[in-house]
Amino acid sequence: MMAIFATFMIFLLCSPSVAILITRLPLPSPVTGPESVAFDRNGGGPYVGVSDGRILKYVGPNEGFKEYAYTSPSRNKTICDGLADFSELQSTCGRPLGLRFNHQTGDLYVADAYSGLVKIGPNGGAPTQCFRGPQAQDNTTTYQFLDGLDIDVNTGIVFFTEASANYRFKDVQKLQSSRDSSGSLFSLDPRTNQTRVLMRGLALASGVAVSRDGSFVLVSEYLANRIQRFWLKGPRANSSELFMQLTGRPDNIMRNPRGQFWVAVNGVIGPNPPPRPTILPGGLRISENGITLQIVSLVQEFGNEAASEVHEYNGTLYSGSLLASHVPISTLF
Repeated sequence: MMAIFATFMIFLLCSPSVAILITRLPLPSPVTGPESVAFDRNGGGPYVGVSDGRILKYVGPNEGFKEYAYTSPSRNKTICDGLADFSELQSTCGRPLGLRFNHQTGDLYVADAYSGLVKIGPNGGAPTQCFRGPQAQDNTTTYQFLDGLDIDVNTGIVFFTEASANYRFKDVQKLQSSRDSSGSLFSLDPRTNQTRVLMRGLALASGVAVSRDGSFVLVSEYLANRIQRFWLKGPRANSSELFMQLTGRPDNIMRNPRGQFWVAVNGVIGPNPPPRPTILPGGLRISENGITLQIVSLVQEFGNEAASEVHEYNGTLYSGSLLASHVPISTLF
């Protein structure tokens, strides 16, 4: 255990630069959980999904976050507004996790833990389309627990993960303590509505990011402490390989404007709950070849709560966490 601790402390401290917290953008109480961060094609945002099933847009320091959209077609505002995470009602209210805009169309695609993959139009509001999953052996076409999402900017193809086929979002703590490997990586072509299964047997498939040239897609396995690469083009197309083995647990992956990737990585010190382990949240910037370029501690941003996403926008870092009540903004030196 001490070896694991020492390894992760080296991971956090041996960085040529640090993130300096500038400010925190508070969510409207009592909602929590800005798991993913997105910006629209005009630079508006950040947009975040929160615990009561809504997607909020930050409109400025005076007004803060305002409702932009929601993901569940059956959402009841009276029942759902202000709902906390891990409630049974989230299956009705929705729980948006991964968010990405298609900057060509202005549509927002959302991986909702309960409602599945949904599309929201450029003006927000109710979902305009809900995509069914590929037919499984038991003839079901619904997803159990969607999590991460990314979009190929050149083709508009959406890549997304199902964290588990055996657990639902409300049971995420049990999932994190399990040896489950029922996660999957999918792609959807909105032009044809065709969904493909790219990978199965993943150990809590969480983050996903497509390369700048569209030749491969990365997917993180939270329980296996690793990132896998699935080739989309070239001589290795339709095959996968280990891209990176980590000492911490990886969550969302976000490509920056230079084609590099930011990965939210959380060090876990101690046993899985119970009792609750100590979490060391951090961010890792890596090249397309899997070379570590930068390591950032997010302890100042989240304390000992896990980070879910590190999003670089205009040289500034916006971080997400499933357990936070704010979106921290940091600068790099």
